[in-house]
Amino acid sequence: MIVTAAVLITLGVILFTLGVRRKDLPEPAPASPTAHLEERKAAIYENLRDLQFEYRVGKLSDDDYQQSKLVLQKELAGVVAEIDRIGGVPATSSVSAPKPVSMPAPATVTTAAPAAIRCPNCGASFPQRMKFCGECGSPMTEGA
Repeated sequence: MIVTAAVLITLGVILFTLGVRRKDLPEPAPASPTAHLEERKAAIYENLRDLQFEYRVGKLSDDDYQQSKLVLQKELAGVVAEIDRIGGVPATSSVSAPKPVSMPAPATVTTAAPAAIRCPNCGASFPQRMKFCGECGSPMTEGA
């Protein structure tokens, strides 16, 4: 009896699958001509954020940071130019493309300029008081 029920269910599924007509299926969403470029652009932005983080924690020298940043920025410029050339609108997806990250100047240049506020943890200087240090992330105390 169980075998008969399983055979009937299997037969029903096969007949239903064969009975579905192509016109009954929903049309696939049109593929954006720039979808792959938008994904590449988002990946480059993520790589730039990772590069900046590694530089801030001291894993990269100034020269390595500048060279790597320049390579990524050139690649990003090429991808954005290709998107503009195609004339595509950014692909709609559940994840929006990240906003451009402004890359700070190296710490040696930042500390060379006179500033009113210094971080008590890493010594970075800033033109105005902040709650947390922009370089190391530690809290900026009132006495700093």
